[in-house]
Amino acid sequence: MSDRSSLLQYCPDLYHYARRETREVMVGHVGIGGKNPIRVQSMLTSDTRDAEACIAQALELAQGGCEIVRITAQTRVIAANLEHIKAGLLAQGCDVPLVADIHFQPYAAMEAAKWVEKVRVNPGNYVDKKKFAVREYTDEEYAEEVAAIEDQFVPLVKLCLEKGRAMRIGTNHGSLSDRIMNRYGDSPHGMVESALEFARIARREGYHNFVFSMKASNPKVMIEAYRLLVAHLNRLGGDWNYPIHLGVTEAGDGEDGRIKSAIGIGSLLADGIGDTVRVSLTEDAIFEIPVAQALVKPYNDGIPATFEGVADAPPVAHDPFSYERRASEVLKVNGIKVGGHETVAVFTSRAKWDALAHKIDKLGDFKPEVVVEDSGVVALDPRDDAAVQEVNSAAGVKLVTVKDGINLPVVAAYRLLAAKVEARHPILLKDSFGKDKGERLKDKEGAVASEFLDALLPAATHIGSLLCDGIGDAVLVQGESAPGQSLRISYNILQAAGTRIFKTDYVACPSCGRTLFNLQSTTQRIRAATGHLKGVRIAVMGCIVNGPGEMADADFGYVGGAPGKINLYVGKQPVKHNIPEDEAVNRLIDLIKEHDRWIDAPESTDAEALAV
Repeated sequence: MSDRSSLLQYCPDLYHYARRETREVMVGHVGIGGKNPIRVQSMLTSDTRDAEACIAQALELAQGGCEIVRITAQTRVIAANLEHIKAGLLAQGCDVPLVADIHFQPYAAMEAAKWVEKVRVNPGNYVDKKKFAVREYTDEEYAEEVAAIEDQFVPLVKLCLEKGRAMRIGTNHGSLSDRIMNRYGDSPHGMVESALEFARIARREGYHNFVFSMKASNPKVMIEAYRLLVAHLNRLGGDWNYPIHLGVTEAGDGEDGRIKSAIGIGSLLADGIGDTVRVSLTEDAIFEIPVAQALVKPYNDGIPATFEGVADAPPVAHDPFSYERRASEVLKVNGIKVGGHETVAVFTSRAKWDALAHKIDKLGDFKPEVVVEDSGVVALDPRDDAAVQEVNSAAGVKLVTVKDGINLPVVAAYRLLAAKVEARHPILLKDSFGKDKGERLKDKEGAVASEFLDALLPAATHIGSLLCDGIGDAVLVQGESAPGQSLRISYNILQAAGTRIFKTDYVACPSCGRTLFNLQSTTQRIRAATGHLKGVRIAVMGCIVNGPGEMADADFGYVGGAPGKINLYVGKQPVKHNIPEDEAVNRLIDLIKEHDRWIDAPESTDAEALAV
């Protein structure tokens, strides 16, 4: 571990679960943090100017188990309609708290705070400017901009104090201000400092009814930012114990969106961080709820307390605040190189290999690479010092894993294995140790939720979070019994964790009242046209709020610029403006071709073979 990680602590014990202790923040009648369960949120996709549509959608979300509903408020005039939305919900007997989502417009926040229980402000674009300007700030210039923020922010703080409103100080990786970017870079440190500036102002006014968030579309960035935030709060003192809202922004849709959300949210929940969550999917908002419920359910049900502990554990071998892959040596396993800087391999069982044998030649990039029973892997209980010493004393390199049947949390078990086994030995990650999946969640009609979701989310949480910590040289999904689905989960986790890029990567935001085109249908059209472009990253953004910043990690961007008009980006630079929506997908393809990233699609896809 680095010197920095020994000074910063975000979790008292990385081998034992303990939920972070926080003060309680009240959002209307709903408590966040303290002794409350981890809350589930979602966001309306309806236009805030359409009160009837917003009321209907909010009722649907509340009935589906959503405990707090967020709604965008772009301007003061639009925010004023929150009065009618709130009144309409109360008239229907629904008292679900509402959160106004504010970007750019302090006056909209002031209006919204009159009517709703909570206001979300984004420090990166509330007063601050974001023009991607490169300049050096003197300390005096920096202080002047912070003072300007205070002038605009203090009135909102005072209004929230007066009316008993809550607030979320929500930093987004994609919308850091020029001032923060130029001093701290596009970094988790910059995200944390951006939020703390606002928190210091609020505290000077005696206001404490707020929560923090640190959202990003890249799970590694998101995980590091939240850990760094909590570590800084811990160093600031016990009265900085504010609750945390978790979310992966622009996660996308379908299986990819669920996996990316589980990696980011699930890994933090496993370390006791998180008091309320929102899963951001480019789908109808109602489909976010069961995913969020599944992620928080084990912790609300107290399942971590059923696991055995780890006595006399050594410090973890990785730096929780900076990604670096564990430095193992390369081992050849059945013709596949495993470890070192080699591609993380995908293992499967003999039974699943045999089930797919008739079509393995059609699986392309989705092929199973090693049969675990033939791999020579050494399975250990990492608490067994004698077994660990036997591996460490071996002259050669061994592939190691955690044995099935032990009653340890998956993430903690592999952290312990990585800490005790010499780094030269590569590690095979597994999503589960053969335990039953437990009680099924119910969906909003009362039907049993899909068994596939029950396997998908734990696999993504366990394997994905370990990969984001640099642990793991091969993966084996054994919690999903279907051979094709288990392979698809394996590869999609590797993709979402940024470990092994084998297909087009999409950053797609969830729809909301700011969206300037139909995100769901547009995202599907873009996927259909570009889904074969291996290694190309495309951002699909409904509006400008997070677009340019999140697209800094993307190769190409498709962003709503005005109703019915699209702007196309290369990286974070706009290159085509005001393209009619019905032409925009073809123009995006032309732009990809201009930059020599286009290849023609094959006749059939690997995914089709997996689905057979």
